[in-house]
Amino acid sequence: MQKVLIFGTYDIIHPGHLNFFNQARKHGKLTIIISRDKTVKQVKGKLPLNNETKRLANLKSLNITENIFLGNLKDKYGIIKQLKPDVICLGYDQEHFIDKLKQKIKEFNLTTKLIRLKPYKEKKYKSSKLK
Repeated sequence: MQKVLIFGTYDIIHPGHLNFFNQARKHGKLTIIISRDKTVKQVKGKLPLNNETKRLANLKSLNITENIFLGNLKDKYGIIKQLKPDVICLGYDQEHFIDKLKQKIKEFNLTTKLIRLKPYKEKKYKSSKLK
């Protein structure tokens, strides 16, 4: 079975996230990386409503996968090198830290495939709109 990696903030879990997780699971065994509070602040200019510990607990309580981890503060791409995923699924609107993704995959001598997943009712279920 292929190893699939996704990453994001997952602050307020909504049907768009659940659809994203289900789409990603169709590609193999899912691992979820949760953005650290410091990273969210750096990228979005503000902290998430729920801290990283709460977001981790919330996702684990959904029993989507047993592979859910907090991201690495020092090396955002290190987890890719460590886990060697066959597939990285990206959200339809995911923009941060993907500019160097292909380069890093090549640098790590991996053949990881990048797949951009489809949105699910993006006008209704988007975290920034729900907050």
